[in-house]
Amino acid sequence: MSAFNNKWICHYAKEGYDQYQEQISRGEMETIEYLSQTVGNKRKMMIYTPPGYSSEWKYSVLYLLHGIGGDETEWHNHANLQTILDNLYADEKLAPMIVVLPNGRAMLNDRPEGNLFDADKLKGFENFESDLLHDLIPFIESNYSVLIGREHRALAGLSMGGGQSLNIGLANLDYFAWIGGFSSAPNTKEPELLVPNPAAASARLKLLWLSCGDLDNLKYVSDKMHAYLTMHHVMHIWYEENGSHDWLVWKNDLYHFSQLLFQQED
Repeated sequence: MSAFNNKWICHYAKEGYDQYQEQISRGEMETIEYLSQTVGNKRKMMIYTPPGYSSEWKYSVLYLLHGIGGDETEWHNHANLQTILDNLYADEKLAPMIVVLPNGRAMLNDRPEGNLFDADKLKGFENFESDLLHDLIPFIESNYSVLIGREHRALAGLSMGGGQSLNIGLANLDYFAWIGGFSSAPNTKEPELLVPNPAAASARLKLLWLSCGDLDNLKYVSDKMHAYLTMHHVMHIWYEENGSHDWLVWKNDLYHFSQLLFQQED
């Protein structure tokens, strides 16, 4: 596993990493509906397919989750995700992958409206585990040219989605070998619940990434997780950077995290 169990010295994306470039190949973003048996209706997601996507090839998949105030459009609307990934492909920095942007609020009305901290809405985030494992992943693997198996699936997200990624990913290592939490929120379970068997988790993970801005009021969540993993010798990357709970941090996290995914081990 190409990771570290100590603090990774902070560095930043190269200048212009999120700026549109002329004369490079581009991926495609589209909105897709799938039937969720978990919720009982059709749900929306956005999907990024890389430049040159072809059914003649098989691709790994990153499932990338939003925060409590977002939906399937959040990474697209606020992070310029497509441009970041297009530029990385142009620089030959990424392994071939599809990026799936689901709605992590698995409930009939999954729009980010009203009291976002209402118990029913928070329950929707918990219900997403079943939706992801039993509805969304099977849909992707039936309708896109993707590689099957845990080594070819990654799960990451920001804030509430970071907590979901750690909660779901670490509880389902038969599904995911690459997991990332960006500025994970207090929905994150306690470390001893997430990683009750540190040696077994460390042996199965290809990458466990934790990151947070040094001015983030929620940094204590990631600090606690990092301390537990270090104490129990679970290999992981801890990436502390200058910033708060904001898109400058999360875009930088995506830039670095995505480059580590699905790479061949030395």
